[in-house]
Amino acid sequence: MKNILGIIPARYASTRFPGKPLIDIGGKSMIQRVYEQCKKTEILADVIVATDDERIAAHVMAFGGKVLMTADTHQSGTDRCAEVVSKYEGQCDAVINIQGDEPFIDPKQIELLASAFSNESTQIATLIKKISSEDEVRNPNVVKAIANKNGQAIYFSRSPIPYRRNPGVDITYFKHVGIYGYRVDVLKTITQLPIGNLEQAESLEQLRWVEHGISITLKETELETIAIDTPDDLQHVLSKFI
Repeated sequence: MKNILGIIPARYASTRFPGKPLIDIGGKSMIQRVYEQCKKTEILADVIVATDDERIAAHVMAFGGKVLMTADTHQSGTDRCAEVVSKYEGQCDAVINIQGDEPFIDPKQIELLASAFSNESTQIATLIKKISSEDEVRNPNVVKAIANKNGQAIYFSRSPIPYRRNPGVDITYFKHVGIYGYRVDVLKTITQLPIGNLEQAESLEQLRWVEHGISITLKETELETIAIDTPDDLQHVLSKFI
């Protein structure tokens, strides 16, 4: 598919780490590192930072990136992406929503996700990765996903799914990697859906789409992602990678 737009939602406010997009990681801000990783792939027609903060916008323009100011009332990155798409009416067929807190995202993951849209029936796509430890299976901060035989999501949960009632059954657990691709018309639709009980129970926006019968294609990656959510995460990254 041509005309795939990459969007990096970025907001300054964060309960656990205010100003996170502008933190310095080895001489470059986090948002600049994410942006530059996205630009390494030719699959994206363009890359846009979507923000509601003038400081982030000024910084992105200073390093030569593209930025669009969006409303400060959005509840999620998905909503922010939808506003950007409304300003690119007719100029893109699909959108990749790239997390702004993963400064070392591998361009191959973006390309893998984009490949899902070569199938005309793909509505939304996201990535999963095999879980290698029981600690991750049990950790509620690691979102698990299960798929049907066609590679489409059945459910996402903070709980281990499926529940291993019979210990003798060989189960491979998968974690959700939080990067999404949306076909443009589907993106417009999902932002209008009301929040359901599943989303409220688990605080996972993708469950709203599942509950309303939207198909989510899962692509398996073997690459790990490194997200920076807290100052402790930053120190870990600086000690290990910089």
